[in-house]
Amino acid sequence: MNKDGGTFRTTEMEAFARGAEAVFAESGHALECRVVAGDELEAELERAAREPGVEALLAGGGDGTISAAAGICFMHGIALGVLPAGTMNLFARSLGVPLQLDAALAAIAGGDVVQVDIATANGRPFVHQYSVGMHSRLVRIRNGLTYRSRWGKMLASLRAVALALSRPLKFEVEMTTRQSRERRKATAVAVSNNVLGEGHVPYAEAVDRGVLGVYVVKPMPSAELARLALSLAFGNWKAHPLVSEKEVAQLTLSFPRRKASAQAVLDGELIPLEQRVDLRIHAGGLKVIVPTTERPEASKSASVESA
Repeated sequence: MNKDGGTFRTTEMEAFARGAEAVFAESGHALECRVVAGDELEAELERAAREPGVEALLAGGGDGTISAAAGICFMHGIALGVLPAGTMNLFARSLGVPLQLDAALAAIAGGDVVQVDIATANGRPFVHQYSVGMHSRLVRIRNGLTYRSRWGKMLASLRAVALALSRPLKFEVEMTTRQSRERRKATAVAVSNNVLGEGHVPYAEAVDRGVLGVYVVKPMPSAELARLALSLAFGNWKAHPLVSEKEVAQLTLSFPRRKASAQAVLDGELIPLEQRVDLRIHAGGLKVIVPTTERPEASKSASVESA
């Protein structure tokens, strides 16, 4: 459990951990809780994944924590339980995990193990999204602001949006699949683990279709970009005429005029932007624990570009 993540910043963590262990014991499971700082998280997850007899990792924190845990579970072939203690909790929403922590604990303790998709960017796993452009600028600005709570982070994000929109980005990207190659001018490019749903904040409603969702936002003036940002909040952004959506099984992004300082965002975390980025979907590659009555649903029809 990442004590520096989201709602855990203001939680009495030792008491919460003991309560979590009791919930799992009631369902016949042995749960060992470890409360760690954010900079200790990945090392502790890796250590836990290697311990004999461990059947699953339960990760508690924000989307960055969940992404790190998912990558380790993917590499070790063990199941992941998602305890949503962040601001957006996007992967928890995709899996149908309750967003209230006590309800999430009970649902996971009595849940089932299923297999869902996970994606990689140059071999680095992600469960939600890899993005370039305006999103990376927004996260960089927000990270420079001070906040002490989940609500503080949300307010900082709103301020970051306003600052990012004041200077719209414009860059060139080459997009290659086995079927096509095209060069585009864009303000933002996002590649998601399965297709993002509509009518809510952007997250995938089904995470077992074996596709990447590719979204390109064409360059536009600040005022139009602000309207698009507002439509993101209301879930009707796909209707915008300057936003395109595509489904593929694999994709390579190349940035011919990339600046050395350029960054991308992988599941909410800033990483260096590489000149060439190979994106892949690993169908059924991740074991997750979902509530018994909630299973990720595959779409009856999927139009996927051959890869």
